[in-house]
Amino acid sequence: MTPTTPDNIQKAADALYNAAHTGTPSAPIRDLLATGDLEAAYTVQEINTKRGLTEGRRLVGRKIGLTSLAVQRQLGVGQPDYGMLFADMARCDAEDVALGDVLQPKVEAEIAFILGRDLTDEQLTMADLFRAIEYAVPAVEIVGSRVANWDICITDTIADNASSGLYVLGSRPVMLRDFDPRTCGMVMEKAGEPVSVGAGAACLGSPLNAALWLAKVMAKVGYPLQAGNTILSGALGPMVGTQPGDVFDVRIEGLGSVRAAFAKE
Repeated sequence: MTPTTPDNIQKAADALYNAAHTGTPSAPIRDLLATGDLEAAYTVQEINTKRGLTEGRRLVGRKIGLTSLAVQRQLGVGQPDYGMLFADMARCDAEDVALGDVLQPKVEAEIAFILGRDLTDEQLTMADLFRAIEYAVPAVEIVGSRVANWDICITDTIADNASSGLYVLGSRPVMLRDFDPRTCGMVMEKAGEPVSVGAGAACLGSPLNAALWLAKVMAKVGYPLQAGNTILSGALGPMVGTQPGDVFDVRIEGLGSVRAAFAKE
């Protein structure tokens, strides 16, 4: 078993950082960390988060991954993971995503919650979350991997900022009282054909459950969620691969629609 050492943690962080900045994916970093060492993987993520902040990037939210119980079982974990959202990761509804903006992109349909209050207490309740959410919008997360060929295990994806890439938010805010995050249906279409379908319940039983988990964890690790932050709460259906020129339209019952478009060249 490879021991986790400070030197190996730094090597893993450097490999992922260099992959992001050169556009050349890295070999998996899992061999630099002890098997299943999630704490070390988050330390790798933290190193690159701090690098981004030092370089002037602005932290605007968090993403939740591994919200499917089937995927959790596949990767041998019992909880979701999280990654950081920076302002330069946001794209507008229907705006063309330039080739090269994301390494090995894939898309997922999600519900995004926008906070109107800080969530700083580790002992949060669902009622606290209800009061903090200002509105929700449909979202497309454009996930990406700095690891070549998406050859990842749980430590790879956590270290790689939960395989984050970009995200697109819908343009019509909806209050929580006006739709049901648990029962709402979702369909993602490409060229008019459904390519992913699902519902809120596919996301830890409800996207609100995922958001509450995230808020508690963020308070515990010293990055509490703040008013104005965006929460990408997790996929409502299967992830879909992309090609240049693809256009994906997502509709979520009661919440509206959002489009993610990829440039042809």
